[in-house]
Amino acid sequence: MNSPTKNSASFSPGQRWKIALDVLLRTLLLLAVVGMLNFLGARFHHRLYLSSQTNVTLHPPTLAVLRTVTNQFTVTLYYDTHDPGNFYQTIVALLNEYHAANQKISVRTVDYLHNPGEAEKIKEQYHLPGSTDSPNAPPSKDLIIFDNGKRSITIPGDSIVRYKITRAPVEDPNQKDLELRRKPVAFNGEVMFTSKILALTSEQPFKACFLQGDGESSLSQTDDYGFAKFGLALAQNYISVQNLELTGDHFVPADCSLLIIAAPSVLSESAVQKIDKYLMEGGRLLALLNFASVNRPTGLEPILKKWGVNVMPDFVKDRDNSAESVIVRKFAGHPVVNALSQLKLQMVRPRCIAKLEWAKPPANAPQVDELAFSSENSILVGDPAAPPRSFPLIVAVEQKPVAGVANPRGNTRMIIAGDSLFLGNTVIEAGGNRDFVSYAANWLLDREQLIAGIGPRSVTEFRLVLSDFEQRELSWLLLGALPGTVLMVGWLVWLVRRK
Repeated sequence: MNSPTKNSASFSPGQRWKIALDVLLRTLLLLAVVGMLNFLGARFHHRLYLSSQTNVTLHPPTLAVLRTVTNQFTVTLYYDTHDPGNFYQTIVALLNEYHAANQKISVRTVDYLHNPGEAEKIKEQYHLPGSTDSPNAPPSKDLIIFDNGKRSITIPGDSIVRYKITRAPVEDPNQKDLELRRKPVAFNGEVMFTSKILALTSEQPFKACFLQGDGESSLSQTDDYGFAKFGLALAQNYISVQNLELTGDHFVPADCSLLIIAAPSVLSESAVQKIDKYLMEGGRLLALLNFASVNRPTGLEPILKKWGVNVMPDFVKDRDNSAESVIVRKFAGHPVVNALSQLKLQMVRPRCIAKLEWAKPPANAPQVDELAFSSENSILVGDPAAPPRSFPLIVAVEQKPVAGVANPRGNTRMIIAGDSLFLGNTVIEAGGNRDFVSYAANWLLDREQLIAGIGPRSVTEFRLVLSDFEQRELSWLLLGALPGTVLMVGWLVWLVRRK
């Protein structure tokens, strides 16, 4: 009987060296590919997006602002990260693009619900409501804090998204009660974030003067006719606003970058002369007239006529809307309103503000552009028999530079609107009214990098409405059919292998 032979070795020395060399070569090849991909990624930065909902590429004006950032910026998201309705994921995706464009901008998140210890440190650091230095204030909720190490600016999270009230889809056709909900329509993250970065890179905020003393509404008023929210919108654009009275020997200060006249009554002759002088020196003016001054001229009308603006003594009624409101959906091509093309303005009995048609334009005549218009089914209240047509409601005026002439304040710019209530406390939240404040102020102050090409992003919602029968079918599919199919395939595989 033959004795069993010894098992030969599984791997000879030669085979072992061959396998080791093969593993080494494969490893080196993998490292070379990874290194090459990293090199290409660093040199040719480009991102691919699988859908329009994840595409948050930055606009060229934002990239131009980011290239000027040389100091370290810290952006803190003080958020409830598990709330699906606060757009946290969208905000993070956008801020990650800022970080990718400039590594000096770092982003961190503090979840105030799940990390209360770290949240308390943020409250103390930035003196947020609810901290020990303000124990009686309500707790903070959803904030974005921009900090450059010297100064910080806080943005409320609920100010980034614009909403409108709509009817919720009715699942039960027999349901009689209407359910209303807030529908997000526009996301203003980029324009707000870029403006805050630009503001923090500036040494001092722009100074605006709000005219008072002749019966005008004030920035401190919180009633329907006040402008407290308007003042807050200016502050969010890093514009410091102070009241101004043109009485006695008071003139428009030399450091006033923007003069705001809202809902003026009858201005004194002295105030009119000082405003005229301010504009002739290259001043910037935002004037908000209203229907109350139709039969009672304010005194601004002759000044504006010199600049090519015709303030018609009547207000507009739009037959397509209610007796009070005019919904503005028609805009001209101009930096102030380009970003509003997807939105609308809601105005209240606006006056017609038109470009003056000169028979013989004066030398160096300013450029006057009509910006916003009523619908084609509009009439002037004082002339109801005239055929309906579209009327201009807002104009912009710009004095181009004149060779050999240097104004102490620069080149005159103005925006004249035929309504003041649309920026008052009640109506400013409607449509794109608040956005108009930002675009108008930044254009008047020559900060066009904040409005050229940067606008609100539309928000697309996806809702799946199922009947009770469809919901039952879907439940059976997810809970019965799919798991059952997996079990059946597993059982068949077991049978095949058993054989």
